[in-house]
Amino acid sequence: MLFPQIDPVALSLGPLQVHWYGLMYLFGFVGAWLLGRLRAERNGWTVTEVEDLLFYGAIGVIVGGRLGYVLFYDLAANLAQPLNIIKVWQGGMSFHGGLLGVLTAFWWFAKKTNRSFFAVSDFIAPLVPVGLFFGRIGNFINSELWGKVSDVPWAVVFPNGGPLARHPSQLYEAALEGLVLFILLWLYSAKAKPVGAISGLFLFAYGSFRF
Repeated sequence: MLFPQIDPVALSLGPLQVHWYGLMYLFGFVGAWLLGRLRAERNGWTVTEVEDLLFYGAIGVIVGGRLGYVLFYDLAANLAQPLNIIKVWQGGMSFHGGLLGVLTAFWWFAKKTNRSFFAVSDFIAPLVPVGLFFGRIGNFINSELWGKVSDVPWAVVFPNGGPLARHPSQLYEAALEGLVLFILLWLYSAKAKPVGAISGLFLFAYGSFRF
C-alpha cells in the first residue's frame, strides 16, 4: 500500500509552521501530565512535584534525544550545517540519547526531593508509554525509521524508503511500546510494589517489545 499523503506541517500561521512531529511531543507530555496527576493522588506526590519532574524530563528528552541523534546518526552532516542541530521540528531524535537525558533528569530530581532514583523512576515509568506512542506516530508521519522490505498486505511504500514496500515498524512500536506497555504498567502499578519493581517491568517489557 502507498504511504498516506500526510503533510508534515499540521498548521501554518504566516511564517510560523507547526509540524506534526512537534505536536506529537506536546501530546505526549500533556498525556503524561494528566496521568501523573492521577498517580500523584495515590503515591504521596504533589501536583507541583509531578509538573517539575515532567519539566525536567522534557528537557532531558529533547536535549538528550537531539544530541544523541547528532552524535550517533548524522554527525558529519550536522557538523557541515551546525544550524540543523537545533531544528528539532524537522525530526531526528535518538531514543538512546533521550533515555540518557531522561535518566539524568530523574537523578537530578531525586537528589532535589530527597527520593531514591528508583522511587522516581517507578512513579514515572507508567507514564512513559504515552510519549512513546505519540513519538512513533510522529516517526510514521515523517516517513522515518521504517522496517525491512516485506510483502505482507499492510506493507507500506515510504516516500524516502525506496520503491519497495516495507514493514511500518513505527506503527508496530506504537502499538506495543505505547498501548500494550501502558496497559501492562498501569495495571501492575495500581497497587504498591517493592521499590524498583515497576522500573524493572518497564525495562523488561520495553526491551522485549522493541526486540
